[in-house]
Amino acid sequence: MAVNEEILARLPYYGALSDAERDVLRRSALLREYPRGGIIHGGGTECLGMSLVLSGLGRAYVLSGEGREVTLFRLYEGESCVLTASCVLSEITFDTFLAAERDTRLLIVPGGAFGELAEGNVNVKLYMYEQAVSRFSDVMWSMQNVLFRRFDSRLAGFLLEEYGSGGSPEIRMTHEQIAQNTSSAREVVARMLKRFASDGLVEMRRGAIRLVDIPALRALAE
Repeated sequence: MAVNEEILARLPYYGALSDAERDVLRRSALLREYPRGGIIHGGGTECLGMSLVLSGLGRAYVLSGEGREVTLFRLYEGESCVLTASCVLSEITFDTFLAAERDTRLLIVPGGAFGELAEGNVNVKLYMYEQAVSRFSDVMWSMQNVLFRRFDSRLAGFLLEEYGSGGSPEIRMTHEQIAQNTSSAREVVARMLKRFASDGLVEMRRGAIRLVDIPALRALAE
């Protein structure tokens, strides 16, 4: 199924393309949908090309030697991912994974077509490298969090991030999902949430965590 012009126009570099380059997009761009928990990229899957999140939420991560997931960054609606275009951006030489945290819909420009656009249009190439730098900055921020920030502060920050993106003080996530996003272990998350509950910061509910004292969580996250 052809991708309509309205969706293609959501690509940040679309306005800088020539008519011929837009034709390349029309012929090659595709839509893909991934269910919550599905693997979008990594683990032997093909190089997708440059992807843009139309709806949903993605999580990029790497696996440690022991199989623990270390979250690099999350992808929200309207954001692009260069990791899925590793066949185009040769500087990406490490194995990464991208999973759907919610039901997710992507606009994908396959590697061959995106490489053609990047070679022929400096605006597309600039966009590609700007995205690479932005994601590198995200990765460095994540690593600093893991290495230098106390876990209670990291957990409070993550809960507030979820509150900010969802608009509800009730966060419906498992301990395992929170552990994946905070690059920790499920048991550590469970212990810290129990402490937060005893301190009156959160309230534990079946399948959910309700934020009770948001100002205190913000102070802890700083």
